[in-house]
Amino acid sequence: MSEGKNGIEAFIAGLPKAELHVHHVGSASPRVVAELAARHRGQSKVPTDPAALAEYFTFTDFAHFIEVYLSVVDLIRDAEDVRALTYGVAEDMARQQIRYAELTITPYSSVSRGIPDVAFMEAIEDARKSAEKDLGVVLRWCFDIPGEAGLAAAEETARLAVDLAPEGLVSFGLGGPEIGVPRPQFKPYFDRARAAGLHSVPHAGESTGPETVWDALRVLGAERIGHGTQSVKDPSLMDWLGEHRIPLEVCPTSNLATRVVERIEEHPLKQMVDAGLLVTINSDDPPMFGTDLNTEYAVAARLLDLDETGVAGLAKNAVEASFLDTPGKARLAAEIDTYLAGWDKG
Repeated sequence: MSEGKNGIEAFIAGLPKAELHVHHVGSASPRVVAELAARHRGQSKVPTDPAALAEYFTFTDFAHFIEVYLSVVDLIRDAEDVRALTYGVAEDMARQQIRYAELTITPYSSVSRGIPDVAFMEAIEDARKSAEKDLGVVLRWCFDIPGEAGLAAAEETARLAVDLAPEGLVSFGLGGPEIGVPRPQFKPYFDRARAAGLHSVPHAGESTGPETVWDALRVLGAERIGHGTQSVKDPSLMDWLGEHRIPLEVCPTSNLATRVVERIEEHPLKQMVDAGLLVTINSDDPPMFGTDLNTEYAVAARLLDLDETGVAGLAKNAVEASFLDTPGKARLAAEIDTYLAGWDKG
């Protein structure tokens, strides 16, 4: 690297960025989570003390992460909670110079807990419009199926995405555990969403092998892959991803926190980049994993031995891989270039 740790971190802190793999409830700050837990005291095991959340958010494996995640989901009880959470996420993004984000939302989890579907849509849209006006953060939505909830959840998510599509909705995804949740069963729902003009962005190849990524590509029509870390175990898959320029949404600290990788040094990020894949850097569920997007860029810079130009290249990868419109992509890419040029002169 051309500068030391503090130099590259300072560069990252001011770098205009886009984020493509970050979850709605999983982005709730410790302050917001603790406030919600206090509102519903006695009805949840989530700590009401923000300081205690770090221990609560220490995961033994991916299944434990899902269990804890759902306990936080259960704190979102009404449309006011949804709006406050969403706007709070945008505030945290603004502080990191995130200009554009595709936020993964699981509407089934809230609607099935009693929040009226129309009220839910109005809450996220009100927060989205306010975030853009007040903070300069452009938000778009990916509605995802919680895989652990089965086909009933898939049916409802497809209904919400197609019949009640909010203005900010751009894509359709599949989250939750991969083990025991085969991708092909969700084909009819992805077909319906794609026919309605939504992009396909399922999670795959995180806690299972490369075959899950193949299923996402061949059966679900994936245009981007959420995680995809296990792709490196299949050279033919790596070749295919590179040839077709399929972006990977890589979340290094998340993979460490959920024990998908045992040590950050073992993360396959460098293998992906060395193979010429279109890699983007993301934070997934940042407060739950004790991270944020700036930290993830610093981790990537260390693993890849990048200088400022290399880090700016990663930021431009996210712009390229996004579903932002062409003029929007050009503006954000130009802003990154201008920032880099000014940093070099400075």
